[in-house]
This record gives sequence, C-alpha cells and structure tokens, in this order.
Amino acid sequence: MDSGSSSSSSSATSSLHLAMAALVGASIMAVSAFYIHKRSVDQVLNRIIELRRDGGKRVVSGEEEEEEDYGEIDREAEIGPEGEVIAGGRRILGRNVSSSLDEKLVRAFRMSSSMPNVALENRDQGEEDENVNRRPSFRAPRFSSSLDKLNHVPLGLPPLRTDQRHVDNLSSDRSFRRRVGSVDRLVTPRSPGVTFDTAEDSDDDGTELANGDDEFNYTDANAPVNCMNILEVNSNLQNSSTVPLIGNDGTCMQAQIFKVAENETKACMDLQDERKFISTAEHLVGSDSNLSRIVLPQYQLVHDSMNKEEEEVRKMIRECLDLRQRYLYREKVSPWMKVAVEEDSSVSETKRDPFHFDPVEASAHSFRMEDGVMHVYSKENESEELFPVASSTTFFTDMHYILKVMSVGNVRSTCYHRLRYLEEKFRLHLLVNADKEFLLQKSAPHRDFYNIRKVDTHVHHSACMNQKHLLRFIKSKLRKEPDEVVIFRDGKYLTLKEVFESLDLTGYDLNVDLLDVHADKSTFHRFDKFNLKYNPCGQSRLREIFLKQDNLIQGRFLAEVTKEVLSDLEASKYQMAEYRISIYGRKQSEWDQLASWVVNNAIYSENAVWLIQLPRLYNIYKNMGIVTSFQNILDNLFIPLFEVTIDPNSHPHLHMFLMQVVGFDIVDDESKPERRPTKHMPTPAEWTNEFNPAYSYYAYYCYANLYTLNKLRESKGYRTIKFRPHCGEAGDVDHLAAGFLLCHNISHGINLRKTPVLQYLYYLAQVGLMMSPLSNNSLFLDYHRNPFPMFFQRGLNVSLSSDDPLQIHLTKEPLVEEYSVAAKVWKLSACDICEIARNSVYQSGFSHTQKKHWHGAKYFLRGPEGNDIHKTNVPSLRIGFRHDTWNEEMRYVYSGKAIFPEDVDP
Repeated sequence: MDSGSSSSSSSATSSLHLAMAALVGASIMAVSAFYIHKRSVDQVLNRIIELRRDGGKRVVSGEEEEEEDYGEIDREAEIGPEGEVIAGGRRILGRNVSSSLDEKLVRAFRMSSSMPNVALENRDQGEEDENVNRRPSFRAPRFSSSLDKLNHVPLGLPPLRTDQRHVDNLSSDRSFRRRVGSVDRLVTPRSPGVTFDTAEDSDDDGTELANGDDEFNYTDANAPVNCMNILEVNSNLQNSSTVPLIGNDGTCMQAQIFKVAENETKACMDLQDERKFISTAEHLVGSDSNLSRIVLPQYQLVHDSMNKEEEEVRKMIRECLDLRQRYLYREKVSPWMKVAVEEDSSVSETKRDPFHFDPVEASAHSFRMEDGVMHVYSKENESEELFPVASSTTFFTDMHYILKVMSVGNVRSTCYHRLRYLEEKFRLHLLVNADKEFLLQKSAPHRDFYNIRKVDTHVHHSACMNQKHLLRFIKSKLRKEPDEVVIFRDGKYLTLKEVFESLDLTGYDLNVDLLDVHADKSTFHRFDKFNLKYNPCGQSRLREIFLKQDNLIQGRFLAEVTKEVLSDLEASKYQMAEYRISIYGRKQSEWDQLASWVVNNAIYSENAVWLIQLPRLYNIYKNMGIVTSFQNILDNLFIPLFEVTIDPNSHPHLHMFLMQVVGFDIVDDESKPERRPTKHMPTPAEWTNEFNPAYSYYAYYCYANLYTLNKLRESKGYRTIKFRPHCGEAGDVDHLAAGFLLCHNISHGINLRKTPVLQYLYYLAQVGLMMSPLSNNSLFLDYHRNPFPMFFQRGLNVSLSSDDPLQIHLTKEPLVEEYSVAAKVWKLSACDICEIARNSVYQSGFSHTQKKHWHGAKYFLRGPEGNDIHKTNVPSLRIGFRHDTWNEEMRYVYSGKAIFPEDVDP
C-alpha cells in the first residue's frame, strides 16, 4: 500500500512540474512576442511620422491631386538660406526634399481623395533629375511610449468621415480651410458648375447622393455670399494656434491664408455690387506672387480639351449645313424683290383666266440627257453647260459624310443636349409668358383660329374627299346616270348600272361600312392593305371609274367630285390645300393626259395648288416589260417638261397646268428593305436589273433634273417646282440624310426621333416637316408616340396635314379635324395651333401675292418684324422667342460668326 501511494504521489508531482514548465515557457513566449510586436509597431510608427513630416511635393496622378501635409513645426522656427526650416537645432528639408520616394508607400498613406487638394508647384525636371537619388532626411519627434505615438495626430491628417446628418455644425475655420483647398475642383455633370465642395463629397464619381439630395452643399455661382461668415472665419484664423505652414520660398502659409480671407471678403463686397462670381483661386494668385506657384487641379486644361472637342463637333455641324446650302435650289431673285410691272386691263383679264393660252415664242435652248441628268445648252451645237449640277458620285459621297457625322458619339451627345436645352427653354418660356401670349391674342380683333389661313400641305388628290362624301357621290351618279358607259372589262363595255349588278349591289345597299375605304387596325404596318383601301367596296373597277383620271370617261367623275371638294374648300375661305396627283413615268404622254384633264374640266381654285408625285414602282414596270432600265422612267418624266419650258407651244395644256404646279414628290412604302447606295452607283441606263433602286437614288436623279429644269424656267420667268418628297415616315435614316441635302421640305419625318444629329440639323436649317399624326397612327406609329409635340417644343418647322381624308378623317373639314385632335391630345394652346397654321403657310407653294395678302406686307422678314398678329393671330412675343432662340443656336454652331439673312427662304 505504501509503495503504491508513493508511486502515485511521485507521478502527480511530475505532472505538476510539467504543467508549471509549460506555463512558464508559454509566458516567456508571450512576453517575447509582445516585445517583438512592440518593436515592429514602433518602427512602423516612426516611418509614418517621417513620411508625414515630409514638406515636399505630393504625388499627383490622373485627375486627383494628393493632399499636402506640412507636419508640426515649432513656433520659434527659423528659415534657412536654402528655404529649409531650422527648428530646435534640427534641420528640416523644405524645398529640396527628394522626389524618389516609393510611390506605393506614398499612396498607402495619402489622404482621402474627397478632402481639399492643394499641392505645391512642381519643380523643374532638372531638379527632379538632380535629386532623384538623394536620400530624404526625416526626423520624428521623440515620444515616451508607443501609446503617445498612437494618440499623436500629425497636422493635416483628414478628420474621420462622418455622416452629414450627424454633423450639423462644422467650425468656420475648418470649412474655410476646405474651401481654400477645393477651389476650382472639377465637378461631375450633375453639379451646377465649378463650385466649392464640402468634406462630405463622395470618393466615387460623385454622381449619386448617399444620404439624400442635401448631402452636398454646392454653391450657386449667382447666389450671394455671406460676408459675415467670411469675416468670422478670418477672425477665427487669426486667433487660432495652428502651427504655421511654410511655403516653397520660406514664407508662412498661414499669412497667405489670412490674405485669402481678406481678399474673399473684398470679393464678397464686389459680388453684392456686380453680382459676378470670382473664385478664391483668382484672389489667391492675384494677391501674392508666392502663391502663384500653388498647383490647383487643372480645370482650365480640361476645359480647353473639352472646348477643342466641342469645336470639332460644331465644325462638323457647320460642314453639314454648308453642304445643304450648296445643293438646295434657290431663286436668284426672291419673289418679293422682283419689280412689279404695271399691267393693263387685258393682262389682268388674262390673269383671272388660268386656262387662257397666249402663244409664246420658243427659245434657242437645247437639252440632252447624259447619265440620267438633263444638260441644258444655250444653242443646239454649244458644248458649255448652262446649269451644272453636282454629280451622283459627289452627292453619295456627301451623303455618306453626313451619315458618318451622325455616327460620331460626341456629335450625337452634343446634338441631343442642345435639343433638350431647346425643349426646356420653350417650357420655361411658356411658364413665364403663356398668360401674356393669351392676353395679346385677346387684344387682336376679329382673328382667331377659325379665320386665319391654314394650308393642308400634304393631301393626296385621290383621297381628298371623306368617305361620306364619296358615298353620296356614287349614289347620286348611280341614280342620275345609270346608263353611262364607264368601263371596258372582259371584252365588253359596261354601264354604271351593269357594273353594280355584276357586283350584286344596288344604290340602296351602299353604306359607309360596305364602302370599306376607312383605315383600321388591319392596316397598321401593312402598307399594301392601306393601298387596297383606295378600292371602294374592295373592287378595283370602282376605283378606276371614280378615282382615276385616265379611264374610259376621261376622268369625268373624278373631276366632278374634285370640284365639289374645292367648292367646300372655298366655302371655308380660310382653308387651303396642296393636292398631290400621280405621274407614273410609264410613258411621256402621261403629262399631256393629266394637263388636258385639268384644263378641259376647268379644275381651278384660288384655294388649291398641285404637286406631282412619282410612285417608286420601277421594279413592277420592269417585271411587266413596260420599261427596260431606270433611264426610261427619267426620260418619260422630264423630257416633256424641258420641251414645254423651251417651247410652250409644243404642249399648251401642259404649259398652263405647270403654272399651278408648285412641287414634286416621290412616294411609296419606305419600310421596304433596300441596299444603301455606295459612292459609285450604276447610271440609270445601266440599271437594268429587276430590283428597285434605293430611295436616295430616286431622290438624287429627281433633284438633279428638277434643279436644271428650275434654272431654265426661272431664266424664262416661269413658275419653279420645288422638291418636297415623302421622307422619314419609315425605313432607314439615310432617307432623311438625302432629304436634308436635296429637299426644301419633307412630308412626315417622324424617324427624326431616332437620330438627334439629323433632328438638330433640320432645326438649324428650318427644313419644313409636314406631319400627319392621324395617318401615322393608322400605318406606322401610335398617336401617343408621335414626336410632333416634341418637335414643336424644340422649334422645328412643323405643320399639320391630313394626308388621306378618305381613309383617315370623318368630317368635311379634315384639316380642322387634324388640328382639333392634336390640340386635345397634346394640350396645345390657341397660340400653339396658330403658330402651326402660320408655319403651314410658309411651307406651302402659294404665290408671293397670296402670302402677302394672308400674312401682311412684311411676311418675308424673319422674326417679329415679319409677323402681324392681326393677320396670323400669333403674338410677336412667341415669334420673337423662336427667332432669338434660333439665332443663339446658329451663333453657337458658328462660334459667334453666323450670318443671318433678313428674309425667310422663298
């Protein structure tokens, strides 16, 4: 028992010894680790103190400028001969501190990028090369313990980042120091300008607010500065015990800050008198040459680069506008500049009879078609062309340049921002002046929307009547002339009654629903179905009888219904129309047939003029064997026009008809896919394939021949024909690019909403847009998505038109219906719709005499001088705003060197 107990006690004793030995060993290791760690921490802190006491330049990279810290210097410090500071017998390097510090170490200890950035001026490259290998000398103050080192915060370290909501009252001297440091700091696009930043600025891009909209206290450039706060800051700075800061030349930086405060106080007084913003940086540099070496963020350099980029954008826009000026046809002498010639009674009588023809002697001009373009010569054997026009290669090259400009990112951004600026500027105008405009309209006697001139600038003649009108006309003819032979079908002639019997219809059965000419949901994005709506009751034979002028009865029914429509137009007195009638280009005799139809049926009204539209149907004619090349269509279109211009006696009816024609149009479904033309395209004679040429191909050859024709007609004193095609209703944007170069104005143009560059160009050039929102609603674009109100607010030259009353409208006044729907849906004011009506008159092709009667003797002058509220019911306040805004944009684009014509484009 004794031996067992002794063995167990010895075992317990040995275990206790082992435990004590382990405890002692662990304690020794812990103490050793503590002292090793303490020594490492001391070394790191000493290195930090040495780095923080560096008074040399900080590292600047990218757009950020590092913070500058000067460390603590004794108040009794002296300045050495080399600009160094001598404090307590120790020599602290000032200007000649080496720049070879490890950039990573500096970045590791740099201050927050959101703190004020003030750095000393960069030294010369020679100094940097000279001192690059020099070892910096730093000395840290002695501390009794590591805890003292940790509690010590060197001067210049940023304060802890705190939430703005928990820091309501910042000290004046601290906010002032932040102001001085952040002068002219670059701001984000959301900032209102170059302003002072608070310490709560984000370290990110600064485009989002972390704690609400009041996180940042941006100073408005036009806002008054609180002078009392500046004086209080100055006082606090003078009474503070801040250690003085030493500049590059050894001068005390604190004294310079006092001067800054004094100068800012003086600037405050100037602001109260002159209301001009003068930055602290300007006072800082201007007050003392020593401070001119302070390097602030390079805001001016960034602005210079931005200005250079902006100037490149404006240069490209100017080049596009200049291209349009080179292509667009304009008369040498404006209509209002021509000298009025006294007319005798016989001439006046002739003027009242539009269908009286006096034989005119033919001129000696000759013409010849070359590569699809007509060339005119003074005599038969002359080789010098009288009216040269740009070649197709030149045009396609210029069009591709515009397309290239449209794709440049900074051009798109600039144009978009300018358009948004125009839109917001108009809204501001309405906020300020809408009531004034309404009062001015009230003060204009007699005039209102109903008795100002409005022109339906885009309406197809075959659909100029509404469906109820057409139904009444068909019933009346079926009742009064049932035995009239109207068509040849299936090898025999049919009377009107037999035609309806073949359709198993009677006059009693007919109604609007059975007529089925109104567009519905089935026509949306279906241009083919929309065209089928021209067939009454779905029958092409009824279209041929009632809506064609080249039929068996020589278009008599269409002439009669046209006269009824013109009679309604004249009864309204203040509504005008420009009817578009087709020439297909299948044969040259089409011109004489159309002119004879107009003259023989005496279709004429002071309230209407004509445009010729060319359907783009080459591929159909080619497949039918009617034409062999595209050159055949151009010959059929333009040879008769040149013949009648040179010798009116050759086509007398055509000569009289052309005196009522004001424009030329190309029409068809623009949404059809097509291949964009290259710079070198086949000539029309070489275009013998079965594919339809692209829109811009049609546009150029129509424009080029019209340009030459107009030059010839102008030289002989005849009425000219402007190019005004359908453009931008659907399809590619290159249609709009071609239209911008070649056209006086265009129909539709809704695709401008897709390209801000072209939209801005159309605004600057004031190209007319004859828009038809109700028609677009049936074909390509819902009404609420139509860009018309946006275009109007931005100042584009827009007007409203009916397009197809037969398919779209319900009343006998389709144009008023168009205005009514637009006014209600888009909340247009009376001033708005009167301005739109005024635009329609300027876009139209009516004569100078008529426009002068409608809008006043000075209607051709730009701006409020050309506006007569007693004629247009548009206040000069609105016209003046539009004119001034356009002038400002032109000055912006032309860098203040724009030349403004006094007259509008004829």
